[in-house]
Amino acid sequence: MRLIVQIPCYNEAKTLPLTVKDIPRKIEGITSVEVLVIDDGSTDDTAQVARECGVDHVIRFTKNKGLARAFAAGIDCSVKAGADIIVNTDGDNQYYGGDIPRLIQPILEGRADMVIGDREVLKLPLFSPLKKFLQLLGSASVRYVSQTDVPDATSGFRAFSREAAMRLNVVSEFTYTLETIIQAGKMNMAIEHLPVRTNRRLRESRLFSTKGQYIKRSLGTIIRTYTMYEPLKVFSYVGALVFGAGLLLGLRFLYYFFFKSPAGHVQSLILAAVLLIVGVQLVMMGILADLTGSNRKLMEEVLYRLKKREIAPPEEGETFRGMPSQKDES
Repeated sequence: MRLIVQIPCYNEAKTLPLTVKDIPRKIEGITSVEVLVIDDGSTDDTAQVARECGVDHVIRFTKNKGLARAFAAGIDCSVKAGADIIVNTDGDNQYYGGDIPRLIQPILEGRADMVIGDREVLKLPLFSPLKKFLQLLGSASVRYVSQTDVPDATSGFRAFSREAAMRLNVVSEFTYTLETIIQAGKMNMAIEHLPVRTNRRLRESRLFSTKGQYIKRSLGTIIRTYTMYEPLKVFSYVGALVFGAGLLLGLRFLYYFFFKSPAGHVQSLILAAVLLIVGVQLVMMGILADLTGSNRKLMEEVLYRLKKREIAPPEEGETFRGMPSQKDES
């Protein structure tokens, strides 16, 4: 049973040694624990520091592509390396590596496809009341659209089985945390969560510059991912709202026409007609999007089967089959 701990990094030369040192190299039920660092176009010596720390694999982008792309690249390479379980953690040493054995236990026991570490946000002293509220609100939104019970949706400390890793396809360019939970929920994967410990904060988050930007991009990710899997619902709800507004305006016009004065209020009639037409069109777009979504599900299944066929687990003692353990990507 091979475990690979992947660490997406961007300018983490100072904190990476602490993160790597915190990862246990011997875990009961695991024959091999390896560490993969994804250097997302760092301008410091992150890749060199990773090698000096003795990590097993290093991937380096020549240009910063964002956390979601780094995460996806790590998942792809971990699967190709023959990982049976993949753990993702942050390079800023936020999460306590000693909790990795607990994090992977539900997968080892065959109960879960994905396990997410719960930081218990309300207990984190470094989070301001506003940040706690936003975290809880965002997690509640993700729980609703994904139909899961994950309490800490933005936690980056999570474990994936090999099968789950091959089925997930990250398309967001912002962050993988929200999208992967919604995808997993819509694919009916078994998701568990458990409390995990955190280390003292060594730096501020670099994922966003302002809370407003974070809310905007997170909301966009949630809506976009949910629409991918439930297009008919989304377009039907929006279309019903627009159609309802047009219907009300139309009834208002009829009321004035029959009971008040038949003259005037032409603007209401024109706007009502436009809204009714747009509402019907939105519903029709939802039907077309739903048909397209069916094709997407078929394509995901085809992609999964191709991965299973092409990415065979390497022989014992090998690392990457047909791929160097250290490489640069443009």
